[in-house]
Amino acid sequence: MLEKEKRSFEKTIIVGVVTQNQSEEKLQEYLDELEFLTFTAGGEVVKRFWQKMERPNPKTFLGTGKMDEIALYCKENDVSSVIFDDELSPSQQKNISKIIDSKILDRTNLILDIFAQRAETSYARTQVELAQCQYLLPRLSGMWTHLERQKGGIGLRGPGETEIETDRRIVRDRIALLKEKIKTIDKQMSVQRGNRGAMVRVALVGYTNVGKSTLMNVISKSEVFVENKLFATLDTTVRKVVIGNLPFLLSDTVGFIRKLPTQLIESFKSTLDEVREADLLLHIVDISHPDFEEHIASVNQILLDIKSNDKPIIMVFNKIDAYKHLTIETDDLITEKTTKHYTLDEWRETWMSKIGKDKALFISALNKENFESFREVIYDKIREIHVTRFPYNKFLYPDFKDIEVE
Repeated sequence: MLEKEKRSFEKTIIVGVVTQNQSEEKLQEYLDELEFLTFTAGGEVVKRFWQKMERPNPKTFLGTGKMDEIALYCKENDVSSVIFDDELSPSQQKNISKIIDSKILDRTNLILDIFAQRAETSYARTQVELAQCQYLLPRLSGMWTHLERQKGGIGLRGPGETEIETDRRIVRDRIALLKEKIKTIDKQMSVQRGNRGAMVRVALVGYTNVGKSTLMNVISKSEVFVENKLFATLDTTVRKVVIGNLPFLLSDTVGFIRKLPTQLIESFKSTLDEVREADLLLHIVDISHPDFEEHIASVNQILLDIKSNDKPIIMVFNKIDAYKHLTIETDDLITEKTTKHYTLDEWRETWMSKIGKDKALFISALNKENFESFREVIYDKIREIHVTRFPYNKFLYPDFKDIEVE
């Protein structure tokens, strides 16, 4: 009889700070996301700590009193990891490690760890390792165990290299090696993209865990890995899709996230080239998430960073089947109506109506709700791009409604 696999989660606490630029409500939203990231990495959050400060303490991130409180809680409750919501400087990490006798991680380190778990292909693993080495280099403080030590002896006496200098040299050499390896793979992928000919390219972009891979599976009838966790997809998947008789290429890309580490944007440059070279972007949004407007802003910022914000974009509001809004009782005269009380119809009348009817679609990829209208809009947009490229092919691809009749 097969035994059920028991997965043990590390006991973890998460830490944040309320500052002039970050309210308590905003911090709780970030900590909710950090808790989901921790769960994805294999941790169980047992407590949250936060403190109101004008700005984070440059030495220990939080005040010394709060740090002692965290250290005592970790000792009494056998907590193995402490995760900070913001990126810690090398000196902060070193100082905190002296106070708290547990693993000290920050948001960047946690995201890199999840990427390392999720990387399947040789290329993804190389990209993640490069990002990890770049993150580790300024933080080396004797914690790196190198492969060889300089030996003394006759004719070899002298200052030589200290342990930390040897460590840094090994990591720098590794970074140089990984960059060369990525450069070689980039050339191969560039050739692959060139071999795809002049077909229209469509890329799915969006925040992590919004349903891009689920939508990819429904459109292309493929079996891309799907899981209700962050960063389920790291490797770009490209599939040929045909709507009616119109073929195009659809690519599923890595999800974005708030405070995405700069090392990852740099090392995943080639993966993001799929977005740069796309003719049309489908920006997938999880409308059932309470902070979806912030997610949109984060994705738009990253598209701006990789110089892809000027491409034609269709906003696809996914998971309408899971959307729930708050309600106000008729006799409630105190509660003020906010965006959290909007129905889907009310959302359609907001800034979404200014995007344009054919550029803001509301669907459920899981239940295939409103899927026919989605296919029609995508078909029309791809046909428009294709006919611009090949004017004489206009007669090959009739209107979507005529296809349905046929």
